[in-house]
Amino acid sequence: MIPRYARPVMTDIWEPATKFKIWYEIEAHACDAMADIGVIPRENADAVWKAKDVEFDVARIDEIEAVTKHDVIAFLTHLAEHVGSDEARFVHQGMTSSDVLDTCFNVQLVRAADILVADLEGLLAALKKRAMEHKMTVRVGRSHGIHAEPTTMGLTFARFYAEMDRNLARLKLAREEVATGAISGAVGTFANIDPAVEEHVCEKLGLSPEPISTQVIPRDRHAMFFATLGVIASSIENVATEIRHMQRTEVLEGAEFFSMGQKGSSAMPHKKNPVLTENLTGLARLVRMTVIPAMENVALWHERDISHSSVERGIGPDATVTLDFALSRLTGVIEKMLIFPDNMLDNMNKFPGLVMSQRVLLALTQAGTSREDAYSMVQRNALKVWEHRTDFQEELLADEQVVAALGVDAIKEKFDLGYHTKHVDTIFARVFGETS
Repeated sequence: MIPRYARPVMTDIWEPATKFKIWYEIEAHACDAMADIGVIPRENADAVWKAKDVEFDVARIDEIEAVTKHDVIAFLTHLAEHVGSDEARFVHQGMTSSDVLDTCFNVQLVRAADILVADLEGLLAALKKRAMEHKMTVRVGRSHGIHAEPTTMGLTFARFYAEMDRNLARLKLAREEVATGAISGAVGTFANIDPAVEEHVCEKLGLSPEPISTQVIPRDRHAMFFATLGVIASSIENVATEIRHMQRTEVLEGAEFFSMGQKGSSAMPHKKNPVLTENLTGLARLVRMTVIPAMENVALWHERDISHSSVERGIGPDATVTLDFALSRLTGVIEKMLIFPDNMLDNMNKFPGLVMSQRVLLALTQAGTSREDAYSMVQRNALKVWEHRTDFQEELLADEQVVAALGVDAIKEKFDLGYHTKHVDTIFARVFGETS
């Protein structure tokens, strides 16, 4: 991923130097385990740890790989340059390249997941704060982009909170799904390496042993992981789309913070564009595009092939780096977002009283009017408001049939905004487990 959309805390996980350090730890812990069960001499296992503070030379490993055409062999050759050829002769004994590659990849995904978990927790905190702040800030709810009935800005933030909270639970499960390691040798039978070695390495790296691995860790685990990242990205886009709508000039119920010196357009100095949330919409597409390749990686030939390898070298860093950046950016947008309550009321009253149509409809049916007749009575008055921008309550009060059915006081009573917010506390309790 390009540096523009990347944070060092995540990109560091995918740097070659980090990868080689994990490879080294896998090999060194494996040697320890083999020494513990008497397969190799203890002094050889101890010698491998001479390299524990070494910063492996990426350029040197690349130089060796240019000849060997094999990255793991190139690394092992470079490791022997630090440890000594004789001392390192038992390194990688009984192992296959995938033992190192797959276990390392899962370590990287787990570390990435931990950062993403923290990102989501930060976003949840921001959403909760804004939800509480605007719990009773009334705005019009929309369906099909058209005014429906009153809701509150707090409920808007609360539903995004609930969605991201579900994503947090999904991500924790996805982390668990990929937190496995395999040190099982060629085709995964442990023919040349004891399962105790795998158990030891996994324990040291914070993983669980893969129950059955063939020569690779099963890729359905990774498909689950990347699919979860795709769902989270879609939720980011969901929030971003709402904010983009609110910032439209003719809506202007909310907006991204516009900093001092910021410019909205190279041509039109008046512009304040929702560039951050538009950017988030695009980044969500990039994350989602990693999902299908991850799913296609599940079907490998027999015990293994490497059709998945080139894919994962790209989607591993790209998906996690992009999602980390997007979550961080969205958190900042939510924290600084401007809310315009007066505009919300102005928008709702653009067609005065029209959002109360359902309440009048229900009152008519309760008063004994058939639903069909009640709908017709309400709609004919509502259409006048649509067409002539009149006041809905006044139209109803001028309709003799409606007045005869409900009475003047009952009609006026149906225009109380508090009717639509009476269960906000109940919803908040469901979402947050509290009411304030």
